Amino acid sequence: MALKMPFQGENPPSVAPGAQSEPRAEGLAAPLPVIGGLPVARQLQVLLVIAAVFAALLAFVIFIDYRQVSYGPIYVATAGRMQMLSQRIPKALQAGLAGSAPAFRQLQEAREQFAQALVLLTQGGSVPGGAAVPPTSDRVMPALEELAKQWEKTERNLTQVLLQQKALIAQGAASATGGAGAQSAAEGAAAGEQAAAAARLAARAVVEDSESLLAATQRLGEAYEREVGERGAIFGLIAALALVVIGALALMVRAYNSAERRARIDAEREREKLEHRNKSSQEAILRLMDEMGRLAEGDLTVKATVSEEITGAIADSVNFTVEELRVLVGRIRDAATQLASAAEAAQGTSKSLLAAAGLQSREIEQTSTSVLEMAKAMSGASANAAQSAGVARQSLAAAQKGASAVQNSIAGMNEIREQIQETSKRIKRLGESSQEIGEIVELISDITEQTTVLALNAAIQAASAGEAGRGFSVIAEEVQRLAERSGEATRHIGAIVKTIQTDTLETVAAMEKSTRGVVEGAKLSDAAGQALVEIGAVSQRLAQLIESITEAARRQAESATAAASSMHNILRITQQTTEGTQLTATSIGQLSELAGELKGSVSKFRMS
Repeated sequence: MALKMPFQGENPPSVAPGAQSEPRAEGLAAPLPVIGGLPVARQLQVLLVIAAVFAALLAFVIFIDYRQVSYGPIYVATAGRMQMLSQRIPKALQAGLAGSAPAFRQLQEAREQFAQALVLLTQGGSVPGGAAVPPTSDRVMPALEELAKQWEKTERNLTQVLLQQKALIAQGAASATGGAGAQSAAEGAAAGEQAAAAARLAARAVVEDSESLLAATQRLGEAYEREVGERGAIFGLIAALALVVIGALALMVRAYNSAERRARIDAEREREKLEHRNKSSQEAILRLMDEMGRLAEGDLTVKATVSEEITGAIADSVNFTVEELRVLVGRIRDAATQLASAAEAAQGTSKSLLAAAGLQSREIEQTSTSVLEMAKAMSGASANAAQSAGVARQSLAAAQKGASAVQNSIAGMNEIREQIQETSKRIKRLGESSQEIGEIVELISDITEQTTVLALNAAIQAASAGEAGRGFSVIAEEVQRLAERSGEATRHIGAIVKTIQTDTLETVAAMEKSTRGVVEGAKLSDAAGQALVEIGAVSQRLAQLIESITEAARRQAESATAAASSMHNILRITQQTTEGTQLTATSIGQLSELAGELKGSVSKFRMS
């Protein structure tokens, strides 16, 4: 809750040590001890901090009391249940050692319940009824830790006993039935005798420690009961803290009310002082207004009365201003006289400038017309030169195309010549091959003649042999006929080979003649190509010259156009200058009139 503090953001009124009796005489409360000399805002802050601290302590104590009221009975009941379980464990253990299996189940359940209760008290959790409880407080925790240590030893022994549950039940049953049964049970349990003995020792330790475990649970229950029984002291502490908080709030209200009353008293004093001060100021202002009336009528010899009132500084400033105004009016009179003389001289000069500007405008207009005509002529020359350059470029392109065609023709002729030469070589090789074929044919013809002679001799020999050589005679006749056909084919091939040789020679001669013609044509084409190259070079040079002429004509036309534009701008500026000169002459006339009026205005002031 925010409180609106008087004097917050400004300095509170200070009270002298000897003046503390005056506020009490006016109905103000005595200042607070210790912090009464601090500003009111600081006092309220200190009291608010004290109230907040004790309120927090009060809330903490109430929380502790609520915890004891809510969870104390649960802690006490849990400790009582643990006492009961601490007694149930040794009884169930003794019954189990006697051979009772249900006793071991009760022992297991008691062990689990005791461990769960210990975890609940140590770490907190939910009880069977559904309520959640926090861990045990620090005041009771030492008793709980002592119980946990005692239970740790007991639980370790119980674990060892439960691991040997079957063996212990068997031994207990054997002891109950007598000698024969005991002897057979002993023989059957010989293997686990050592483990069972250790389990019995652990069981004996559990029984011996049961008293210590019971005592620890009793001490834990007593500690919980003491904690629950201390609510009377907590009630007293709650009441004391509540009184401190209420007292701090009451002191805050008292300090706030005292500061508010003090502020009202101080405000009343200030109001009375301001009324007295305003009355004196009004009288001084009326006196100053009377003195300023003469100044409003133009009397610069007046002097305002300087006093200690609020208007004293204003009167001093007015006197200084009147003095400066007197000097300023004198300067304005002198300046008005000089301004009138200068205006008359400037008016004459403006008339001369106006006449010169008109003459300059007419001459510039004539020059601009001439320059525009020259620019048009240069533009026409530039267009003609551009057309000539286009024709020259077309001639150059045609010459380049002709040279390219001639080069292509020369290349084609050279290729034809190479192909003819290659073909001639191949035909010569064909003639040589046909000659070799003729030689082979002559060899075959000789072999055929020899074969015919041999076949004839064989036929004669076969005829002389009679019936025995008749089969061989038939073969000899066949060989003879084959030799005759081979001879005819050889003669036919020889005739064909001779024809090929004759045609080859004629073809070689024709190709050599064609090669010479191609060479002559290539020379002529080369000469034509050289001529076209020279024509192209001349055309290119001509085109470059024409383009140079065109560019020069274009630049001259642009320069002439720019000059014409500049002349037009100069003409426009000259016209503006003429108009400005006319306006200046008019303004100077008006300035001369204003100088006269100014001189008449300042003549109304009285300087002495």
